[in-house]
Amino acid sequence: MSATYGTQNQPSGWAMGWATLAAFFMMLGGVWGVIVGIAGIAEDEIFVVTPDWVLQLDVTTWGWIHLIAGIILVLSGIGIFSGNVLARTVGVIVASLSAIINFAWLPYYPVWGIIAIVLDIAIIWALTAHGRDLASA
Repeated sequence: MSATYGTQNQPSGWAMGWATLAAFFMMLGGVWGVIVGIAGIAEDEIFVVTPDWVLQLDVTTWGWIHLIAGIILVLSGIGIFSGNVLARTVGVIVASLSAIINFAWLPYYPVWGIIAIVLDIAIIWALTAHGRDLASA
């Protein structure tokens, strides 16, 4: 005999809030990426190009990379609202990368780095544990 608790099937308000925040941030970042991408494609003189970077790519190439990544983020952010598994996977990958990047920045910006890592962990939890709750709400 298994015991079923009443709260087990109810959506978590906290998780839905964090998943909504993740979707909003992804869409906002995606729109920003699209704008930066279009700027890089349309006008090479907007960005300062220096020869000291590890990757030697043309500004137009970076523009296309930002444009495509921005479109993927916008579509994934929209997909999170429907509970799409692929969109949630992209969200978890983006939040994981953000946590790793912010961990690298801890010596320089410790307070911001810790805040960003905590937000990333909350977003990962919300998307993995309760990502489908947004679609049912």
